[in-house]
Amino acid sequence: MVARVAEVVRDPRVLEAMRSVPRHAFVPGEVRRYAYADRALAIGHGQTISQPLIVGMMSEALELGPADRVLEVGTGSGYQAAVLALLAGSVTTVEIVPVLRERARATLARLGADRVEVREAGEHPGAPARAPFDAILVAAAAPAVPPALLDQLADGGRLVIPVGPRSGQELRLLTRRGGAIGSRSLGGVRFVPLVGRDGYEGA
Repeated sequence: MVARVAEVVRDPRVLEAMRSVPRHAFVPGEVRRYAYADRALAIGHGQTISQPLIVGMMSEALELGPADRVLEVGTGSGYQAAVLALLAGSVTTVEIVPVLRERARATLARLGADRVEVREAGEHPGAPARAPFDAILVAAAAPAVPPALLDQLADGGRLVIPVGPRSGQELRLLTRRGGAIGSRSLGGVRFVPLVGRDGYEGA
């Protein structure tokens, strides 16, 4: 799996983190035999564990330092949070689906991922009470970048998010420099939809 990711991702810290986190621990039993295939897998409740290549690309794009404070929107299985926790100082991750939230919390605790705090996703996107964050990763697609997440980004901070129509999105990296927001494309992707006020109508 990591050999495939390394064809695109060059950061050795990201690759080592992905070697260290047992992806099978975050995958339901019925699809566990595919845990190390480079593909997204269903984890129930209409959600997926992201393709390893995408996990690596998003993690690398954030350019995390060992003291960085990270927000993840969309905990899902908890796998991405576990990878981020090996690259940063702390990770706050929010999930709206109670079953997934509790399952991820239990898995992360079992693996000793004590730098991760799993929280319930509230009415407002992200975790405004914990802001600002040095990096934000959104693991669900949105029709546009939620302004509330940009508000939670520290000066010099990085935000990676899939944006576009439900049928397919563009993975974008946004950076804050004072009052200016820069943006660049990381390529085409397809994610499950963000649920809530900043998601798609009817999601």
